[in-house]
Amino acid sequence: MRPWILAETNFGHVKDCEYSVAVLPMGATEPHNLHLPYGTDTFEAEAIGSRVCEAAWKQGAKVVLLPTIPYGTETNQSEFRLSMNLNPSTLGLVIQDLVESLDGHGIHKLLILNSHGGNEFKPLLRELYGTTNVQLFLCDWFRGLSADVKKTIFEEVDDHAGEVETSLALAYFGHLVNRQADGTLIADNGETASTRLDAVNQGWVSITRPWHLLTTNTGAGNPHAATAAKGEKLMQTMVERLSVFLVDLAKTELDEQFPF
Repeated sequence: MRPWILAETNFGHVKDCEYSVAVLPMGATEPHNLHLPYGTDTFEAEAIGSRVCEAAWKQGAKVVLLPTIPYGTETNQSEFRLSMNLNPSTLGLVIQDLVESLDGHGIHKLLILNSHGGNEFKPLLRELYGTTNVQLFLCDWFRGLSADVKKTIFEEVDDHAGEVETSLALAYFGHLVNRQADGTLIADNGETASTRLDAVNQGWVSITRPWHLLTTNTGAGNPHAATAAKGEKLMQTMVERLSVFLVDLAKTELDEQFPF
């Protein structure tokens, strides 16, 4: 039993444990090129969350990892078979209910650990602010937490099912990566199409990208330079950074000026 993982613990332990911080991993169910499993985002969230919480627990922080939500917003991947969508409003209601549960059990600090780019939770944090005793924090691990180190580890900082995600998959759920007998990935190069609007291509204007027009087999980024060692190196940095945050959060007093 790992006491920082709620799904593995029992009531005999939980009823006497004064957890101070909860972590809610958010995944998705969607295709990732031809080689990665539909549960890639969920598996990543679990791999990161479990290691981050373990490191924080061993530093004295009473953190608890909640079960991962395996569905995300997939409206732009709806043309791809068995992409399983929950609309943003639906996801928001699910998280709101879980926040109310935590509040009722006296846990007033929550980190949402998001592993899916289609999940946009910042508006939800604003909506819930002031309506609950639970202080909400958000980490999209593929953005700010790892943006700087990705540039030093990987040949290409990709978007979806490329070198970064494939490296994590090879390191932490390699048995699910589709490969030939010699280990070569069964995947295309993850090439993406440009729109006819230069401002969109430059990033000055954003859209919800229709994935079936953007990609060939859902991949956005070349995965073929991926290695397990690269995934492990990225994980090490993420665990170091995020576990320190959880330790700091656990020991920080909640008062009228929190978090300032």
